[in-house]
Amino acid sequence: MFKGVLKKMIAEIGEPIRYFLNFQNDFFEANQFLDETIKLDFVGTQCLSCQDSKPIFRQGFCKNCFFEIPSAGDWVMRPELSKAHLGKEDRDLEYEKKVQLQPHWVYLALSSHLKVGVTRKSQIPTRWIDQGAHQAVGILEVPNRYLAGVAEVSLKKYFSDKTNWRKMLQNDYEEVQWQKAINQAIDGLPKELKQHLFRDHEITELKFPVLQYPRKVQSLNLEKENTFTGVLKGIKGQYLIFEDQTVYNIRSNEGTVVEINIS
Repeated sequence: MFKGVLKKMIAEIGEPIRYFLNFQNDFFEANQFLDETIKLDFVGTQCLSCQDSKPIFRQGFCKNCFFEIPSAGDWVMRPELSKAHLGKEDRDLEYEKKVQLQPHWVYLALSSHLKVGVTRKSQIPTRWIDQGAHQAVGILEVPNRYLAGVAEVSLKKYFSDKTNWRKMLQNDYEEVQWQKAINQAIDGLPKELKQHLFRDHEITELKFPVLQYPRKVQSLNLEKENTFTGVLKGIKGQYLIFEDQTVYNIRSNEGTVVEINIS
């Protein structure tokens, strides 16, 4: 039996990718439980910031923390709003400088369809794994988050910035002519950012630990159901995939206190 507060699964590149759940008193590889019966029980909630047993508002935080802590600022979801390069504070300038003023990648990734995205260089390939991408490629590397946001905004004219999570979990994706897509991305960038392009655009292939993909996805609301039992058939993105077509998104349920029993 394992008990703890859900946080985003740690992912390690491999064939297949290895996933780990990290609780305060337990750390274990989730892959080892494939084809095992897992019972999930809802215990409560705990804000990842203040640690209080308050309802979770978004991203694992209670409402007060979500609107106060620097790691939940608007620039996180919208990089073009970053201001640390100008020395301007949003919520905490020192934190924002630490996160925003480091190398960022702008990339294309294929999960359900081809999308454009932004992440810190240090989060490659973790970001691609979290999105359930089969293939991905870096387009350019810039020195801060703001410039990455500018590039992403320009490329959203040609590529989506969203993933169809149902199709991603069903392993339903479009084939991509990568060289054509890369050339389109390069052509769509502002002229002043082209100096940051990668010389070589190497396609990264990702393989997920999935034994059986669901035909019709059913999302589990553990707080509403209180308990769920199912045979684990796969892990993709930040989802657990069960034999009865049920899926459970660990990332969107951060801050949920659960008890996990394996049989």
